[in-house]
Amino acid sequence: MIAELIQQLKQSDKKALARSISIVENESEGYEQLLQSLTHSVATPVIGITGPPGSGKSSLVDALIGKLVNDGKKIAILCIDPSSPFNLGAILGDRIRMTNWQNHPNVFVRSLASRGSLGGLSPKIIEITELVKAVGFDLIIIETVGVGQSEIEITGLADVTIVTVVPEAGDEVQTMKAGLMEIADIFVVNKADRPDADLFVKNLQQMLAPSFRNHYNEIPIVKTIAIENFGIDELYKQLLHLLKHTHTKEKKYWLQAEKAWQLIQQKKMKHIDKKEFFAEVKSLMIKNEFQLYVYMKKFE
Repeated sequence: MIAELIQQLKQSDKKALARSISIVENESEGYEQLLQSLTHSVATPVIGITGPPGSGKSSLVDALIGKLVNDGKKIAILCIDPSSPFNLGAILGDRIRMTNWQNHPNVFVRSLASRGSLGGLSPKIIEITELVKAVGFDLIIIETVGVGQSEIEITGLADVTIVTVVPEAGDEVQTMKAGLMEIADIFVVNKADRPDADLFVKNLQQMLAPSFRNHYNEIPIVKTIAIENFGIDELYKQLLHLLKHTHTKEKKYWLQAEKAWQLIQQKKMKHIDKKEFFAEVKSLMIKNEFQLYVYMKKFE
């Protein structure tokens, strides 16, 4: 079965890709063989879209899909959805919002469960991204859960990271943590028809100035109204420019090392069965014998 899937992936079979993603996500039999068969030379660019909840990430992705499809691009979208804390399945919110593209021959949309990951990504996102690259897409878009200030992991995976924010009456920009601010290659101020959008952009520029000193003007800030396709042409122009000009070999080396680092960390935890782990913690708590830091010593 795995050998057959490998051959189908080489033929850009989207059904085979969907099955392969499920095998990798669930660590089913043969998933390591499947991953080891992938070529290392595929250089499909990855776009990460992140930002606080309610900033319109899904609407922005939907608008970008339309632009890319009209430009003749073959694209894959990986939407990281919140997952149930009990069965770890994806809620599929983004997939429901993108039903217009489900049957388009040049578009592949897949929802992945975050499964409790604090970084806004799926635990298997690195491996799944490599799978998608093997099918020959022109571009991959990854939309994170939207947990806000913990989404720094996306910068270790994406060639270009878009941070989406919205203008609000309050001081949302002032409360942003530096980490989320610093990962952006492009800032999108979505829902720019709201009051004080221009003031919001000005405040955002001022926030960037201390972090980037004289370089903050190099980071584009694009105003959009995604549901009306306003500003999408400018965003697309900036995106193409960054993909062509800003990615040095040094960054590519760092990105690859970051992927390897995360996979090695996951590998070290592989022998721990989460259900057994949960049962043991529950048992100790019922007996009033659970002390977190004492318990952690057994894993050293």
